[in-house]
Amino acid sequence: MRILTIQKTLFTLLFFSICSFKLTAQESKINIQQDPKFEQLLNEKRKINPSIAVNEQYKIQIFSGNSEKAKSTLNDCKQSFTNLDGTIVFNTPNYKVWIGNFKSRIEAERNLLEIRKVYQNAFLIKPKK
Repeated sequence: MRILTIQKTLFTLLFFSICSFKLTAQESKINIQQDPKFEQLLNEKRKINPSIAVNEQYKIQIFSGNSEKAKSTLNDCKQSFTNLDGTIVFNTPNYKVWIGNFKSRIEAERNLLEIRKVYQNAFLIKPKK
């Protein structure tokens, strides 16, 4: 009896080892076809409001609070500083008004001095990705 169980065990081990040599991973090629209108739509959105995309550039936060006050602050800011673009960003529970899209910190700090004359609580930020 004992010999038969050893033979069965060896047979099953041999069987599974042979089967495992035949197993191979699947190869697949994925071909994604994207509608060219999608890329065109994204480019148009970037042109309309480039400050929506969070990037490596510096911004100046001039307000943090409720929605209505944020909208009025943004409108006032756009009238005061016509050369700077602005946007409202929602970070729970506050709406924040960010203006500018400065490539360097020095450029942002120069504008911050002018902006602080109107908005005393303004400060420089660099949004995370």
